[in-house]
Amino acid sequence: MQSLLRYNTFGIDAKCRQVLEYHTIEELQHYIADGVFRTQRVLHIGGGSNLLFTQEYYDMIVLHSAIYGKQVLDETAEDVHLRVGAAEVWDDFVSWTIGHGYYGLANLSLIPGEVGASAVQNIGAYGAEVSQYIERVHVVDMQTGEISSLTHDECQYAYRDSVFKHKLQGRYAVVYVDFRLNRSFTPIVTHDAIKQALQGIEPLTAARLREAVIAVRQAKLPDPKDIGSAGSFFKNPVVENALAEQLLRSHPDMPHFCVADGTKIPAGWLIEQCGWKGKRLGNVGVYPKQALVIVNYGGAKGQDIVAISHHIQADVQRQFGVTLEPEVNFI
Repeated sequence: MQSLLRYNTFGIDAKCRQVLEYHTIEELQHYIADGVFRTQRVLHIGGGSNLLFTQEYYDMIVLHSAIYGKQVLDETAEDVHLRVGAAEVWDDFVSWTIGHGYYGLANLSLIPGEVGASAVQNIGAYGAEVSQYIERVHVVDMQTGEISSLTHDECQYAYRDSVFKHKLQGRYAVVYVDFRLNRSFTPIVTHDAIKQALQGIEPLTAARLREAVIAVRQAKLPDPKDIGSAGSFFKNPVVENALAEQLLRSHPDMPHFCVADGTKIPAGWLIEQCGWKGKRLGNVGVYPKQALVIVNYGGAKGQDIVAISHHIQADVQRQFGVTLEPEVNFI
C-alpha cells in the first residue's frame, strides 16, 4: 500500500496498491509486455493538479511518467517545432520557451501540472489554450505497448476537453507532446486583469507578460504547497442565449461573453452570488480570493470536497438555472 499524498495538489492522503513510475518508453513497454496491468486496475496520472481522489483506498496501480526532455525538431525564422517529455513540469517548460525566444505560451504561465496532462486536459487561461500550439501527441497503447501518435485534429480538442477524456480514456499513455511555437512575439491581452497588470509597462515583452500573468494568478489563487486545491474547480458554463438574456434582466451587472454556441458566464461570479465565496464547512471551503477554487484547509477527505461541490452546484442551479460542471476529474 502506498500513499498518494504527493501525487495530488488537493493534499488528499488516499492510498493505492502500488505506484509505478517509468523513465522511458521501453520501461513502460516492459511493464505492459510482462502483463503487469492485465489483472490490475490502472490509473495514469500527471502532476495530480486536476484530479480529486474521492476514496480512501484504491485497489489499483497508479502509473506516473518520468519521461523528461525538450528537443528542437526543426526551426525556421517564423516558428519552432519542439518535442517535450510528458513529465516536464508545465510552468518550467513555459519559462524555458520564453527564455529561448519561442512564443505563444506566456498566458499559460504558472498553471500547475505536467506537459503530458496539459495535452489531455487542454489547459487554458487568459485567452489562450494549449491546443492552439499542439501539433501532435505521442502515445503508447496500454494493452499492446504499440507506439503511435495523434494529430492535433485527431485529439478533438474543445474547452478543457480532448478525445483522451472520452473515447480514448485509459487506452493510451501520453509520452511526448509536439508543439509548434512562434519566433515572433504577438501578445494576447484580452483579459481585464491582465490589461490592468500591464498598464504602463513598455515595451511589452513575453517575459513581462509572463510576469503579469503570474502576478494575477498569485493574487487570487492559493499555492497548493500551502493550501490544497486543484485551481479552478468548475468549468465556466455556456448557456443558451435566451437564458442569458433572462438572467441579464434580473442581474444587469452579470459578466458574460458571447461564444459560438451561446453565452459564457464566469462560474466564479455565479458561485459568489450564491454566497459561497470564503465560506467554510469543516476542513474544506471556497477560497476567499476566488470563488472558483475549493480548498482543503488540512485533513479533508475527498468526499468532503465532493460534498461541498454538490452544495455549490445545487445552489447555482436553484438560483440561476445554470448547471455547473466540474473541471476537476473525480477519481
